[in-house]
Amino acid sequence: MFHKNIKLIIAGLLVITGIWQFTENNIGNGIFLLLLTAIPVFLYFKNEFILLAFLKLRKQDFEGAKKWLSWIKNPESALVQKQQGYFNYLHGIMLSQTNINQAEKYFKKAIELGLSMDMDLAVAKLNLAGVAMSRRRKLEATNLLNEAKRLDKQGMLKEQITMMKGQMKKI
Repeated sequence: MFHKNIKLIIAGLLVITGIWQFTENNIGNGIFLLLLTAIPVFLYFKNEFILLAFLKLRKQDFEGAKKWLSWIKNPESALVQKQQGYFNYLHGIMLSQTNINQAEKYFKKAIELGLSMDMDLAVAKLNLAGVAMSRRRKLEATNLLNEAKRLDKQGMLKEQITMMKGQMKKI
């Protein structure tokens, strides 16, 4: 994995080389190099290991996702703030199966750092509501469920939210 600043330097070098190719009348090479610049710029905003971990999670392969995330050694300096949020979000999802206390810490940090998509934010808040409900913090769980419901614009979490509200009535 390249550091985020190295990705920008590579993009800059590709642009400079593309412009040089234009001045040498190698128009095809220049166009190709300018198009090739999109790859490091894209990987600056979307970390390759986080994307691969998402693909593994899609297949319910938690060990594979953990392996890809372990390649990111120092997330505070190697990742942009939103990527740090998704790094913590993915760790929270993986730990929610085994260790709820640590998963809560990761979800809170992910919400604090920010997530790009409302659906991911809704899932994080729904998981935090489940943790709060298991610890008998009904008011916090209700607030988190309402926020998750507001963020779930497609209605994909509707069943889970109603199920959790039903469980809260039993507490």
